[in-house]
Amino acid sequence: MKTRSHHRRAITIVLILLGLGVSAIAQGTQSDYDRAAGLSKLYANKVFRDRVRPNWLEGNSRFWYRVDLADGAAEYVLVDAEAGTRKPAFDAARLSESLSKAAGKEIQLQRLGIDRLRFNDAATEIRFNLEGKRYRCDLASYEITEVTGEDVPAETLPAQRRLRPTRETGAETWITFVNRCGFEVELYWNDESGERKHYATIPAGGQHRQHTFAGHVWFATDKQDRRLAVFVATADGGDAVITEQADGVRPQEQTPRFARQRGESPDGKWVAFLKDGNVWLRNAESKEETALTTDGTAEDGFPRELLWSPDSRKLVAMRVRKGENRKVSFVESSPKDQLQPKLHTIDYPKPGDKIDQPRPYLFDIETRKAIDVPNGIFATPWSIEDLRWSADSSRFSFVYNQRGHQVLRLIAVDAATGAARAIADESPETFVDYTNKVFCFWLGDDELVWMSERNGWNHLYRIDAKTGSVKNAITKGEWVVRRVERIDAEKRQAWFWAGGIRAGQDPYYLHLCRVNLDGSGLVILTEGDGTHEVTFSPDGRFFIDRYSRVDLPPVTELRRCDDGKRICELEKADATALLATGWRVPERFVAKGRDGRTDIYGIIIRPMNFDETKKYPVIEDIYAGPQGAFVPKAFNPESRQRALAELGFVIVQIDGMGTNFRSKAFHDVCWKNLGDSGFPDRILWMKAAAAQYPQLDLSRVGVYGGSAGGQSALRAVLAHGDFYKAAAADCGCHDNRMDKIWWNEQWMGWPIGPHYEEQSNVTQAHKLTGKLLLTVGELDSNVDPASTMQVVNALIRADKDFELVVFPGANHGAGGSPYGVRRRMDFFVRNLLGVEPRSK
Repeated sequence: MKTRSHHRRAITIVLILLGLGVSAIAQGTQSDYDRAAGLSKLYANKVFRDRVRPNWLEGNSRFWYRVDLADGAAEYVLVDAEAGTRKPAFDAARLSESLSKAAGKEIQLQRLGIDRLRFNDAATEIRFNLEGKRYRCDLASYEITEVTGEDVPAETLPAQRRLRPTRETGAETWITFVNRCGFEVELYWNDESGERKHYATIPAGGQHRQHTFAGHVWFATDKQDRRLAVFVATADGGDAVITEQADGVRPQEQTPRFARQRGESPDGKWVAFLKDGNVWLRNAESKEETALTTDGTAEDGFPRELLWSPDSRKLVAMRVRKGENRKVSFVESSPKDQLQPKLHTIDYPKPGDKIDQPRPYLFDIETRKAIDVPNGIFATPWSIEDLRWSADSSRFSFVYNQRGHQVLRLIAVDAATGAARAIADESPETFVDYTNKVFCFWLGDDELVWMSERNGWNHLYRIDAKTGSVKNAITKGEWVVRRVERIDAEKRQAWFWAGGIRAGQDPYYLHLCRVNLDGSGLVILTEGDGTHEVTFSPDGRFFIDRYSRVDLPPVTELRRCDDGKRICELEKADATALLATGWRVPERFVAKGRDGRTDIYGIIIRPMNFDETKKYPVIEDIYAGPQGAFVPKAFNPESRQRALAELGFVIVQIDGMGTNFRSKAFHDVCWKNLGDSGFPDRILWMKAAAAQYPQLDLSRVGVYGGSAGGQSALRAVLAHGDFYKAAAADCGCHDNRMDKIWWNEQWMGWPIGPHYEEQSNVTQAHKLTGKLLLTVGELDSNVDPASTMQVVNALIRADKDFELVVFPGANHGAGGSPYGVRRRMDFFVRNLLGVEPRSK
């Protein structure tokens, strides 16, 4: 009997293991965890010749650059753009020999590297720092002279135009952040997933020296979270200067988003100013003051913009009726500087709240009276921005974004009568993507360039400012304008970035293009099959084009701006050392979406020890926020998914319908429908992948995400528990009525309808069938942490089992902390592999 019982138990154990898949026997072990923990170090500095940072010489036809090689070596290259030649900037062997003689010891220049290299304009002489000394070298004779008393400042890093995730981790370096603002600024690293990590508070006039890696993206904000500057670290490091005017996020504009308070009239005769919520006028000569308004108050008055007409006869001021100004409070349970808890309170408007109502007022300076401006076509503003006067002072204009974001208008107001009319009008049935797809550039006063999705794709139009009619479509086709690089009004050209414009390539890949404003002469300036980024020569004749894919290391080319023709290849990245580590190339995979026609794009990441004879649970890294598209497109040796994959999983990342940068119809799936999260497309994509790769075990599918991704991760096991078996949801906006107003009303609409409640993870919590891990920071200022706790309450009421980790003192993204990542790993190992984490 004992033998039979033992035999039956053995059979039971075998059946359980078979049910989990053969791979469960050797996954989630201590060695797997150790290997996962060592990936960053293993992959670091294993890709060479992957980036060119040009240093242009006088005349802008030649430049030099440095590329890093294996074992700390470096190579210096001189390029003649007009001749199309690329050659060593100097003879490294001769320079090493000369340096060795001068120093009295052997110096291998390539191994030591040089710092603060400078060429003269003729490229006949170089100066550089080496081992604490500065040298000059004549490149004809290679005669070395030590230079004393020459203080060469560190390179100043240029402020970038847009914030993006970190895409690479290169050589170690240091940046000195210099705060030239008159207030404190906050310093953040933007990690590989686009999540920000706080590193320092820099006082007004202060500095902060930060260790980092080439390619890492950093940005600074003020206390109101207004972004001030974005920087990308280089191998040479340098100074990153933060100023109040350094905002590199918005594209080219002609007027500030909010007109500055401009007190003095253009003719110098008057000074307009604000006092006690009212508009006042002072005669610059007599100093006599007159109140143009008397009924302004702190709650309904004139707190900001003043904009004079060019002829000084009219003045525009913005009146604002204040909203309710909701506050959200957090208790910091374990402050670092005291024993007792602290209470923190922040401004945090939520969907449906009463918000500030701006309205422009027009004043006639001669009569000292207001000219009535009926607001019938701008009665319910979310915002009124970009105030602008015409050169002849006959009208002023502004962009009106209606609350609910279903109307966006460029409105002109007649300065004599106050009559308002729409020059351009966007009124889709769903929404205007005002955070990504609004662009207005005036071409004088009679016409302008306007961005619109009116034909189903995001394009540029030339608008007649007098009649409001469309003169012509500047761009057209089943592809999208992603952003405008610049408008050349003199040459009547638009430079822009496009997605989907090259047939046969991934529609998310970015390509630089140029077109005449009459719609003719479209030129796609970049070519390679990948996503592109460029650097222009100072005179705009040449550009350096760097492109890559997740499965293609960067290729860097020199091209002409006039026609995009390639002049020469500068570098092709060498990933030999990376591949030698066992690094597996991510696989791009495409499958049809819910309509059976639309391509859905994603990637597959496998562990280094992937065995085609085994079955692997699948985990989706999800973020379905409609503000963007999130599947990586550029080459990146390191990613957050790889460590998790190493434990015995296949990781996938997918952009389903409802995410951005495809057609308007593709994007519109999210409208009042965030609960959809593209799941019908994601599930079909995974089924197609499993059909091609039977190693993917769709009986064991997990999902994780943070913020909007946390909302989607939980939604997966509530609405699609038959497919998703386990979810890790970090800092999720689980009820869109609880989250910040701008993001949620943008996609879910206003006024608040029943769809908000119907798609709440709180109201649907009773449907939980799978395993769940919830994480949240108690001081989350991005997504109200009460949103997670309301889910917890609903789960308890429904008698559901789940795991919860609350991070004391942590802000948004707490689940991405080392402890949070480890808990997430353990969660999936237990619930998808069926073993205890780190078991032998």
